[in-house]
Amino acid sequence: MIRKMTEGDLDEIDRLEKELFSSPWPREEYIYELKQNPFSNLIVIEEDGEIAAYCDWWIIYEQAQIATIGVREKSRRKGYGQMMIDEIVKDADAHGCDFLSLEVRVSNTPAIRLYEKNGFIQANIRKNYYEDNHEDAYLMIRPLGGGSYDEDTGN
Repeated sequence: MIRKMTEGDLDEIDRLEKELFSSPWPREEYIYELKQNPFSNLIVIEEDGEIAAYCDWWIIYEQAQIATIGVREKSRRKGYGQMMIDEIVKDADAHGCDFLSLEVRVSNTPAIRLYEKNGFIQANIRKNYYEDNHEDAYLMIRPLGGGSYDEDTGN
């Protein structure tokens, strides 16, 4: 089940962040994203009563950016990453975005394969992007349809 992330999810998100990432986002970052960032969109996918996957993306005028995607280790290879990308692309298209971007560790081959399968191309390298080990990141971009967004109709 896909649903919006809530503050009640943050204990579990904290645990997952520490399990999944060498540079986990702090809880305060998620509180900011949930309560203050007008551009953020956060969802979770539940499986058997626990969070299997989650993501955050920003819609900023004609641009969309994936801020984070995490999939619980035991929930991988079930299509949850694809489901989240589908939701993000649908939302970005609905808002008339020209493109969708993200950064990914150059060593994260499974994620890179998923993004390439979904039409992302490597546009640049961000040198020393990650603070924990100074690993480079690929800037990946997927062109979208663009167009105009009508706030009154949501189209």
